[in-house]
Amino acid sequence: MKKFLIGGLLLLTACQTVTDTPTPVAPLIPTETPLPTPVSATNTPAPTSTPEPSPTTFPRFFTTEFDSTLAGWVILQAGNEAVPNVTVENSRLLLQMASHFTWVYALYGAQDYDQVHVETRFVNNAMSPASMGLVCRYSETDGWYEYNVTTDGTYNVLYGKWLASGIANYLPISEGSSNAIQQSGMEQEIGVVCSDTTLTLLIGDTVVRSVDVSRFGLTEGKVGVTAASYENSPVIASFDWVTVGEP
Repeated sequence: MKKFLIGGLLLLTACQTVTDTPTPVAPLIPTETPLPTPVSATNTPAPTSTPEPSPTTFPRFFTTEFDSTLAGWVILQAGNEAVPNVTVENSRLLLQMASHFTWVYALYGAQDYDQVHVETRFVNNAMSPASMGLVCRYSETDGWYEYNVTTDGTYNVLYGKWLASGIANYLPISEGSSNAIQQSGMEQEIGVVCSDTTLTLLIGDTVVRSVDVSRFGLTEGKVGVTAASYENSPVIASFDWVTVGEP
């Protein structure tokens, strides 16, 4: 079961190239190209200015298969100070946790959504209890909704909110079990529709539950994926693709 008090927030921007050796994390927005040094007033012609790069345009609705970079995404970590290994390798997003009780989030930081349908396919490579899931309506100040499935065949919906820097509280909203939840090492598809005051939970194409979240009052925010380790480690969550679309 997910622990309801965590700490140790780490915020960084992920931008990895698919190579055998992961590339270092790079800034989300490209840095400006320096302008040339002015030439003294002589007969030498003045140099022309180097055009500054325009900001990257990030799509609102899309499917990413993680075959190039994580530009536009943001990584959050909580639980302890052990930094997870986040890479893009072989067209998969890998969230790797070598420590116990670690929570990792990969959020699409370029857009906010009120009504949205998020889906993903992943493999939980942990041989011990661990969870993977989806996030919608994430707000640093107001909180977020989180839909997780666990290798023991259970699922839950949580409302998370940061209480202070590096400390978050999780309030259980709903939980259940499903025979459609795959065992460790097998591909799993899940989805969540965040529409008005309802979260609709999917495993594959099957709706498993609709959850009323009106009392929490979240109206919009960011979306993303999440993975967590518990008493045992390591945990490797391998995400094949993520789709963000209209409900």
